[in-house]
Amino acid sequence: MKPHMETKKAIYQQAAAVRTKEERLRRRRRFNMNVPLMIMFAPILVYFITFKYIPMGGLIIAFKNYNLADGILHSPWTGLDNFRLLFNSPMMLTIIKNTFFISVLTIVVSFPFPIILAILLNEIRRMFYKRVIQTLVYLPHFLNWVIVGSFIVLIFAQEQGIINKLISALGWEKIQFLYNKSSWLSIYLGSGIWRGVGFGAIIYLAALANIDPSLYESSSMDGANKLRQIWHITLPGITPVIILMLILSMENVMDVGFDQIYVLKNPMVSDISNVISVWSYEVGLGRGQFSLTTALGFFTSSVGLVLVLVTNKIARKFDQGLW
Repeated sequence: MKPHMETKKAIYQQAAAVRTKEERLRRRRRFNMNVPLMIMFAPILVYFITFKYIPMGGLIIAFKNYNLADGILHSPWTGLDNFRLLFNSPMMLTIIKNTFFISVLTIVVSFPFPIILAILLNEIRRMFYKRVIQTLVYLPHFLNWVIVGSFIVLIFAQEQGIINKLISALGWEKIQFLYNKSSWLSIYLGSGIWRGVGFGAIIYLAALANIDPSLYESSSMDGANKLRQIWHITLPGITPVIILMLILSMENVMDVGFDQIYVLKNPMVSDISNVISVWSYEVGLGRGQFSLTTALGFFTSSVGLVLVLVTNKIARKFDQGLW
């Protein structure tokens, strides 16, 4: 009986060894198959480690009185003094309010446009026209904001702007487009949409390509027109992507892009154009107050993280969360 048990145990051990060897071979084969992908991913990994993760160590500047002579490690600690100094300033509350207002307004106004453009492009059946239109709407994304700002001044300037010249030729009074808060805000939003809508539509076009064409054929046979197909097939088909992009956009609620607002701002609209990114540039780099700007950056990043987590938790209730 005992030799039989030992034989049976040896067979099990041998079988286990064979399974282990086969598993190692599968892992090695899978690893070899993924080597090209890992090589392609390596530069991205290096980029994020170098420019995203390593700089996180500099966050300790927010809790120090940083100076170049002592460096990051040897500058004296100040605890939460930088945060107290920031949030005890009435001007800082105005800056945060302006940033939040412009960011939320930008998301609300501009978020639907890439979706609409992607749906319209998807309905074009002639590939030549589709490619031409795609190229035209993508091109603005590759223009620097300095160039875009020059176009805006050329069009909306009070004295030499094209629109005001036409208004003056008609005998009407010129309009201060760039010096009135409401018109400046409209120009800010419109220029952002014009520059980014084409590039933003790429993701939605990719999502639209994954919708089964037979759904459109079936709905057409049932008498559904284009609007009903878009409402009942297209939009539900890209809803996960829409929610994903909405969650990611929450990260930038406290981060208005520096380039656009810095190019378009002027003293007449400083009450609304004075935002966190501009203040950080002027105070941090202009005046050397690195500790204050780092503390503010730490605060805005924390707010963005909380908003992303909250938005994702809400989306998960509808089975559409990012994770």
